[in-house]
Amino acid sequence: MSGGLAGKVALVTGAGRGIGRAIAEAFAAEGAAVALASRSRADLAEVAGEIRKRQGRALAIPTDVTQDSAVEALLEQTLSELGRLDLLVTSAGTAAFGAVADSKPGDWDAMLTLNLRAVMVCCRAVLPAMLRQRSGMILNVSSIATKRTLPGSAAYTATKAGLESFSRVLAEELRPHGVRVGVLVPGAVDTPIWDALGGSPPRDKMLRVEDVARAAVLMATLPPHASLEELTLLPAGGIL
Repeated sequence: MSGGLAGKVALVTGAGRGIGRAIAEAFAAEGAAVALASRSRADLAEVAGEIRKRQGRALAIPTDVTQDSAVEALLEQTLSELGRLDLLVTSAGTAAFGAVADSKPGDWDAMLTLNLRAVMVCCRAVLPAMLRQRSGMILNVSSIATKRTLPGSAAYTATKAGLESFSRVLAEELRPHGVRVGVLVPGAVDTPIWDALGGSPPRDKMLRVEDVARAAVLMATLPPHASLEELTLLPAGGIL
């Protein structure tokens, strides 16, 4: 396939649904071969099927990225079957909301593990391949919660703020080696995350997952001499 990512190989976590799925499909439409990672085998099969229907190339690898050994296996299979790795998108994440006073430390563990530690492990895992090539890009998906104060989101916000700080340092470490690191910061996106929240902003005014995917394509298709290290994408209507 032709496109801005022709000949590239991308690995997308959280690719079974939502933002991760939209980014995976957009990368495939730009010509990338895409390794799809998610815990749900059924979701991955559906996404891979849609990509292949459009003559794209997709490899579905059911993976729990909170397990270090599973991340290692994910990288091994991606490199073995697709031959290289040019792009990593860390879109797997989880959210739970509530006041700190009403929470227990254990309530935060899933978010800390998936939103922060697993991102760090995935980034570390792709480095040998990218450093050998002296090229590649890591794109970590954050949240507008790091820029707007949202009561009830303290632990979630902390995980995403940690992701952004980690990404900034990683970008500096990798800069001399030709590997770029960027953070994509979406505002409110119309995904099922809002289903459990009563007081969400109007869903019809939110971003669509396809909007976020377009921003990811922009970041991923810049020429090697340019690096978009943080992109904040907001709904035009002035909501979150």
